[in-house]
Amino acid sequence: MDMKKNIILFALFFVGVLTGYCQQSAYLFVYFTGNRMSEEAVRMAVSLDGYNYKALNGNQPVLDSRVISSTGGVRDPHILRCEDGKTFYMVVTDMVSGNGWSSNRAMVLLKSKDLVHWTSNIVNIQKKYPDQENLKRVWAPQTIYDKQAGKYMIYWSMQHGNGPDIIYYAYANKDFTDIEGEPKPLFLPKNEKSCIDGDIVYKDGLYHLFYKTEGNGNGIKKATTSSLTSGQWTESDDYKQQTKDAVEGAGIFPLIGSDKYILMYDVYMKGKYQFTESADLEHFKVIDHAISMDFHPRHGTVIPITQKELQRLFKAYGKPEGF
Repeated sequence: MDMKKNIILFALFFVGVLTGYCQQSAYLFVYFTGNRMSEEAVRMAVSLDGYNYKALNGNQPVLDSRVISSTGGVRDPHILRCEDGKTFYMVVTDMVSGNGWSSNRAMVLLKSKDLVHWTSNIVNIQKKYPDQENLKRVWAPQTIYDKQAGKYMIYWSMQHGNGPDIIYYAYANKDFTDIEGEPKPLFLPKNEKSCIDGDIVYKDGLYHLFYKTEGNGNGIKKATTSSLTSGQWTESDDYKQQTKDAVEGAGIFPLIGSDKYILMYDVYMKGKYQFTESADLEHFKVIDHAISMDFHPRHGTVIPITQKELQRLFKAYGKPEGF
């Protein structure tokens, strides 16, 4: 009887340890660092609380941009945990800024099972689709699971000729190696002014799109919809950034075990990042006093990860000093 009881207690203890090991308890930040070619590469950092981050791999790239891209540089990395809980999709802008801000036509789709080993595929919009001769740029792709379509949607901004930057979308194929069908407009503000750097989060039955207005009162605004492809968006009038300085590259993520979200963005003219916090995705307060980073990121994204995934990253890139 005692033996049976001990076995049960040990089993319960083991399950508890395993559950804790597999629960999300840390954060992964993917980012790039600047406009030099050596800085246009995917880097990673980690945090235990979502506020204090340490760079992995000595703040050196974890992927070789020359291998995964057509231009030799990548920017604006966005990472997503898939619905299966164990696969990760990452998309990046295929671009070297030194070639000009209207020089790129492609994005890169990446896939991983362990956050360390990645497969990659280049999607060149101009080469893939007809009537794209006046395409000027393909910027800041991101991925979200469209619950109604049951597919992964990739969305990004494009500019054609002298027209505005518009956020387009297309669905990824099942292997996440390409996009299917022709790109369609996802969002353009009612004033028909340019919008870039879209980031969508799903909360309480609504998709919340944070985007940067461009060329008309630059800043971060928000629009919501209950259906991603309906074309029916409700736009907020106010700007969500909490600074008067120029900003771009908004990224929003939930805090583990909390009803709060962090909206972060690149204060690019000042060479810094600002973090803000909200429980309703409407009202944000600055929390810069609570933030620390031993690196200087540009446009990037943060996702929660498990202790097991964190240890795997440490094994691949080393544990940061002081972590």
